[in-house]
Amino acid sequence: MFSIPDILVVSILALLLFGPDRLPKVMRQAGRFMREVQQTSNSFIAEMERAAEVQEAPPPLEDPPPQSSKPEV
Repeated sequence: MFSIPDILVVSILALLLFGPDRLPKVMRQAGRFMREVQQTSNSFIAEMERAAEVQEAPPPLEDPPPQSSKPEV
């Protein structure tokens, strides 16, 4: 997924951008946000799976009565 150099570059950029004092707080907020997104995603997937479950098929329709080919007057 991500290589060590990628993670290292992102970490250094985050440290420079937020500083050592704010970085833990920002990371906690990011973690909470990601957890909330994941819970919402899981909830959405579960709801779609429930909606897609095969429901009991309705009983078959009876054969319609035969129709005559003569037009009614």
